[in-house]
Amino acid sequence: MKLQLVRAGAAGLALGLLTLLVDTAPVTAAPVSVTAAGTDLVSVALDDATLALRVRDAAQAGRGLPGHDPDTVLLGPDGGAAGRVPAGKAFAFLGAPGHAVWSLSSGDYGFSQLDTTGVPRGATVGDVVEVSLRAVDGPGRFSAYTLSQLGAPTPLLGTGPDAARTARLPVGTRIGNLIWMFDAAGEHQVTLAASVTLPSGEQVTTEESYRVRVPAINPSLLAPLPTPARPRPATSIAPRTSAAVPQAGGSPSAASRVLAAPAANAAAPTTAATRRVIADGHVDMGPQLDGNSWTLRVKDDTVSPPVWRELADVVLHVKDAAKIEVPAGADFLGEPGDAVWLLPQAQQAGIVWPGWNTQHESVVAGTKGNVTWALKGVSGPGRFMLFLTGSFGKADVLFDSAKTLPQQMSIPPNTHAHGNWAFSKPGLYRLAVQMSATTTAGKAVTDTKTLTIAVGDATDPGSGFGAGSDGTDTGAGPGAASGPLPRTGENWVPIAVGGGLALVAVGALLVLVTRRRRAGRPGATGVESA
Repeated sequence: MKLQLVRAGAAGLALGLLTLLVDTAPVTAAPVSVTAAGTDLVSVALDDATLALRVRDAAQAGRGLPGHDPDTVLLGPDGGAAGRVPAGKAFAFLGAPGHAVWSLSSGDYGFSQLDTTGVPRGATVGDVVEVSLRAVDGPGRFSAYTLSQLGAPTPLLGTGPDAARTARLPVGTRIGNLIWMFDAAGEHQVTLAASVTLPSGEQVTTEESYRVRVPAINPSLLAPLPTPARPRPATSIAPRTSAAVPQAGGSPSAASRVLAAPAANAAAPTTAATRRVIADGHVDMGPQLDGNSWTLRVKDDTVSPPVWRELADVVLHVKDAAKIEVPAGADFLGEPGDAVWLLPQAQQAGIVWPGWNTQHESVVAGTKGNVTWALKGVSGPGRFMLFLTGSFGKADVLFDSAKTLPQQMSIPPNTHAHGNWAFSKPGLYRLAVQMSATTTAGKAVTDTKTLTIAVGDATDPGSGFGAGSDGTDTGAGPGAASGPLPRTGENWVPIAVGGGLALVAVGALLVLVTRRRRAGRPGATGVESA
């Protein structure tokens, strides 16, 4: 009996110890995978003398939520862009020209941001936040830099021999086009510290580690990237396919897929019918599907909650705050020193930030294949261009009104993207834009509308409403033309090709047929009078 009691006591003690060990063992949650596009990769916030350093994904950044602790997030290996260091001094901090590297981005164009909007002005000495690189535990070199809208890099932090270890950032701002670059595959742990000095003289610091998984770097399928001084024009891009319609059910390229954000955050709850001039903040142009009714609208995120507006009820006003001079090397935009009004790819306070998306839940669930976006015509006092800036400063031109129209590109569903919108002169511009798709039932749907943009402080945006804003004046202007729309296949970076040669060929054929018919009539001489 005693032996049984001893055995029972031992068993109970063992069970108690086991339970205690299980209860006290740390539970390690799977890391959250975050896509780089639209992410506040380094987000600093100050709350009552407590400093926080977080990662905010695109949805959290859009809703102003605090974000993730960096050590709970996995960055990479999906997305990203492998390439080679361009020649020239601008990118020498990345290594020797031709050296293989990999950028933490979404494809070559979906970048992260530095965010200090959580630190109010006046809360720190000098309105400055210092971000320091404490350590990088990994197999290769690390560099962090930002890109200007025209592709010029600004190094911030790095492990290179001459790289800075501390960057001073203004408070209350969001700095876009942030790129983290690595030159070796494997696991990397990047440890950053953020610090501020309070008006009392107290210094507050916090430190976090970021986990980045870099895949095998294989830029062998890519030609060495051009130097930033000579961006590649759109006409030099060779088409991959010439399919007559977007490929239903096809898989978009990696560069396309990684620009997508969760569809659940895409649908705006209401549709507004009031006219609105938008001169600051975020807007997107995109389609909506209601049965077989396909409508192109503007999603206005400058109000809360956001609303969808008819294009005829919206004028985007580009203020003179967006005016810059064309720098040397950006000859695709004009001559050095020429004025250009530029809405950049990354958000900038005080000017409107237009983008495009195919994220409405009706589009994601109700269509198959890609959405085709075509620029049908441009009416305005000057030249309009839409282009993207890549990780290495290369410019890819999407639309250019100085070339033959229509031009088009293919956009995968559930995509949200931004580019650089450039206008060479002040005045009123009307862009005839068309988006087309195929429903899951196999029906082709399309809508053509006019996007009105008032450029310059002296241009009255109110004059953009009324005649011409409803699509009745969409074919005029430089570069306007009709003709077949070229297709770009699976790559959503467009091929800007016109239908002018086709029109010439058709015209010549009609003349030849007319002459032969007249020659066959009784009494015809085969010679036409002047």
